[in-house]
Amino acid sequence: MNILILINDAPYGTEKAYNAFRLAMALQKDHPTVQVNVFLMADAVGCGIANQTTPQGYYNIERMVKSVASHGGKIKACGTCADARGIRNIQLAEGVEISNMAELAQWTIEAEKVFTF
Repeated sequence: MNILILINDAPYGTEKAYNAFRLAMALQKDHPTVQVNVFLMADAVGCGIANQTTPQGYYNIERMVKSVASHGGKIKACGTCADARGIRNIQLAEGVEISNMAELAQWTIEAEKVFTF
């Protein structure tokens, strides 16, 4: 099975990105044969920034991103969205790549389920 998780919200401020990555991690843990693809759009491209520092005891989206990637998940960030926020050329978290709408369209066609956060 192939699952696409589409995230639109910033990494912090709401818990949508946090819950999206929690779902991705749970899918990978409980269903290791499922391919999990995560596409970051709009303010969610901030999830892909490297070297995030959060207070002790607070969730860290970068660590969650790395966990999903290290378990075979693919994570792509919208290039147009990154350009609009001036972050295309900054260091991305391990496992995150800049992408485009054509690739999102392909992932959508290939996905058996699409979740939007």
